[in-house]
Amino acid sequence: MTETARQPHTTPTRRRPASPWPLIMLVTGVALLFDVVRVFLPSLITLYGRAGETDPASMGMYAALWFVLPFAAVPAARLTSPRVVTTAGAVALVASRLGLQAADGGTPQLLLASAGVTAGLVFLYGCARTAAGTWAPAGLIGGLAASSIVHLALDRVDLVWRGGPLPWLAAVALCLAFLWSVRLSPASPVPAPAAVWFAFGPMLMLAGMYCGGPAILAQDTEQHSAPFTALAVALQVVALCAAVVYAWTTSWGWTAGLFLVAGVAAAETGVQGLPALVTTVALGACAGAAGRQADTTVGGRGGVAVLGGMLVFLAGAFLYYAAFDADLGFPNALVPVAVAVLVAAVAVRGGRRHRAAPVRRAPRRWGSIAVSLALLTGLLTWQSPPATRTITGDEFTLVAYNIRMGFGLGGRLDLDRVAAWAATRRPDVVLLSEVDRGWLLNGGHDDLARIARGLGMRYYFAPAADRLWGDALLTNLPVAEIGSTRLGRHGYPTGAQAQSIVLEVGDHKVGIVNTHLQEPRGQAPEVAAMVRPLTGKGVAKPRPVIVAGDLNTTPSDPQMRVLEAAGLSDPLRALGDPPTSPADAPVRRIDHVLISKGLTAVAAGAPRVPFSDHLPLVVRLRLD
Repeated sequence: MTETARQPHTTPTRRRPASPWPLIMLVTGVALLFDVVRVFLPSLITLYGRAGETDPASMGMYAALWFVLPFAAVPAARLTSPRVVTTAGAVALVASRLGLQAADGGTPQLLLASAGVTAGLVFLYGCARTAAGTWAPAGLIGGLAASSIVHLALDRVDLVWRGGPLPWLAAVALCLAFLWSVRLSPASPVPAPAAVWFAFGPMLMLAGMYCGGPAILAQDTEQHSAPFTALAVALQVVALCAAVVYAWTTSWGWTAGLFLVAGVAAAETGVQGLPALVTTVALGACAGAAGRQADTTVGGRGGVAVLGGMLVFLAGAFLYYAAFDADLGFPNALVPVAVAVLVAAVAVRGGRRHRAAPVRRAPRRWGSIAVSLALLTGLLTWQSPPATRTITGDEFTLVAYNIRMGFGLGGRLDLDRVAAWAATRRPDVVLLSEVDRGWLLNGGHDDLARIARGLGMRYYFAPAADRLWGDALLTNLPVAEIGSTRLGRHGYPTGAQAQSIVLEVGDHKVGIVNTHLQEPRGQAPEVAAMVRPLTGKGVAKPRPVIVAGDLNTTPSDPQMRVLEAAGLSDPLRALGDPPTSPADAPVRRIDHVLISKGLTAVAAGAPRVPFSDHLPLVVRLRLD
């Protein structure tokens, strides 16, 4: 009788869940990089040079330098290891970010932001070589989403622009969480495919343009009610959360690319609301499709791919915004559409090659988490428009100011300082030029809403260069009429408009033309032609009219004679003729407050404040 050999009893081994630290590392690292990029881009045009004046090729070469330097990580990883490169990039990124929190503008801000971009790309290169492919799509989109949600919750004035202990505490906490996650993230032999890393740069550009602000959700030339604005913010937050979920579940397939291209194209043709939300969600789905299967090539190509994708980001952003200062020969709206097509092609290619990849389930309770975040962010940004008010008497104060997108002489975002200073002048009417409502180039800030909040005034926006950049009126006086007329370009690439307004000042009505002339020789006659209709047709007593703003015209220029022929006069000549440009050493007055009969300027000045490259004009006017 043979005895059957007993087989040793083995307990089935349970598969250990993947460590979540790589996900946390990517989310926090991308959020820090996005912070730095929002400082680097405006510093490029306010500190290194001046948009419209500095040679674009020079600014482009400077910017490209910091996007090319990270390619040194390729030989560095061979000499040391990708893990060492990741850690070095992370430490340098944190040092740059904390340095920016401490910097007070100027050259240190420019260099810290530039070094931060390079450090962030070196960190991403290392992640592409070492981070587990499972987490890459959700981590990259999660970082973009987290940064955008915080940006919205902070009223689009990021921590880096804020002083005091609380912003410092939040920045330090984020940096520590990032470094701790880098330390605990294990290297993985199965990285994400190169496609998802390459797509990150183009996706960063699209996220910066369409995912970071509620101003894109509606054509808000006038201030909306608080519930409407909060709803716009909440919808954007829900869309960002959905993008992260779809980056994880990867269930859209080729339709993700279709929706992305359609959303961007619709937004660039002027359709408001839904396209921005569709674009946001589709970005996440495209990231998921691009990262459906791990890269099996030796060493992975993701490192070089992410650096190449960031060059696409730089080229796309440079081309899109350069069109406002130079004629590209084609509409700049084609640039983001082309970038969307590129992302879609990468996603579709990944989806077709790896159709058998399993579809992950959405995280539990993601819907309730998204709604909670949306409600919280909406409440944090709640802003009720002030009530209109009338004034007694026949005098009122007007401020006209070219704010240069809110960036002062030192390159710092000075929106709160502008509002605080203007409030000391107790203005009844504020006219602003170069108002930015969310350009990625300037950091994605809403200058107008922030200044209006600080002043406690209602705002009325007039798009000029595009739907997010133009001029604005702030006042709590009753507005009887308001409109905007687009001015001819006359060979100049930057668009211009003339905002026509009729205000009720006491028992009188006053007409105002608020404009920023880009090509005064051709546009001054157009503005002059608007004066007569504003005086009121067929009335016994003509309505007094004001033409104010950055006219890019000195009192002695021929264009001023054209405006004077329309019945306007320059009262500041008799009140000191204060120069307004450049702000640090003013030698000429190109900003004006011109008045017609029926108005007298009783006081005027151009205070020496450092919140722009122009000085503001403050004029006290009396109705005759």
